[in-house]
Amino acid sequence: MSSQNIYILGIESSCDDTAASVICNGKILSNVVANQNIHEEYGGVVPELASRAHQQNIVPVVAQALKKANIDKSQLHAIAFTRGPGLMGSLLVGTSFAKSMAYGLDIPLIDVNHMQAHILAHFIEEDGYEKPPFPFLGMTISGGHTQIVRIDDYFKMEVIGETIDDAVGEAYDKSGKILGLGYPAGPEIDRRAKLGNPKAYRFTKPKVDGLNFSFSGFKTAVLYFIQREVKANPNFISENLNDICASIQYTIIGILIDKLKLATKQTEIKHVAIGGGVSANSGIRQALKDGEKKFGWTTYVPKFEFTTDNAAMIAIVGYLKYLDEDFAESNVMASARLKL
Repeated sequence: MSSQNIYILGIESSCDDTAASVICNGKILSNVVANQNIHEEYGGVVPELASRAHQQNIVPVVAQALKKANIDKSQLHAIAFTRGPGLMGSLLVGTSFAKSMAYGLDIPLIDVNHMQAHILAHFIEEDGYEKPPFPFLGMTISGGHTQIVRIDDYFKMEVIGETIDDAVGEAYDKSGKILGLGYPAGPEIDRRAKLGNPKAYRFTKPKVDGLNFSFSGFKTAVLYFIQREVKANPNFISENLNDICASIQYTIIGILIDKLKLATKQTEIKHVAIGGGVSANSGIRQALKDGEKKFGWTTYVPKFEFTTDNAAMIAIVGYLKYLDEDFAESNVMASARLKL
């Protein structure tokens, strides 16, 4: 490849955020996200509404990303898009738009695995941000995923642990629902946890072999605990909300850190990077930083804007694949259950 400027447009539409980003040689020129607030009243993402909103948002979002990057679409070298995993209806909008645009501009199309992108977001060129060296361990934690991944190279990754039932983000949201909090509940639990006593109430950690996770039993434990306490005192939640949130968060973080400890011991890899929406959680970030002192880890925590679903992470994978000339066929299909 020559030393010219390489412009990649990234498109992300795996769930309920429509996002587009332009990067040049790994540096971000724009990163635009249109959120869908309609799901809040339903207490979760409604797939049909999500795909309709993507159809409305995708043209203006891409136009804004190009405008903010101050380039014309004719300058693009390739278009990268999220192929999966995610909601099928949402993925189809991004996939068909990316295909059409790449075809119209006669430039390469690059398909990206959403989970891989969360990990490779660490390689976006940012002043003052240290990138993890290979090999490192990646922990991707979000509303739909909880995984520990061994990363030996940009495209050589192996899932060494994952949830056998619910994802960590789901554990936050379902616990929040039990407490009567809005959706998504994670940020509110995180905020209240700072004001409460993390050891006020004890929830048992699920026992799962190896590096796998389980959160469904934890959710049930929270439900039974709240039902029992509310029966004895109808005002229990309102009187103790901060302590309950702190105790829930303390337990969830404990589950994650215990598995990471085991993973670093088994692999003898001390470099740990996190990604995914739940990695925006301040308690988890702090626990990882504490791990540096306690366990001799070196931790890599991305900027907030690269933790939730965003297109910059899709664009950086697109750039790395472009350098490898790893392009998608024109008949590539969206895949809701795409594996890492």
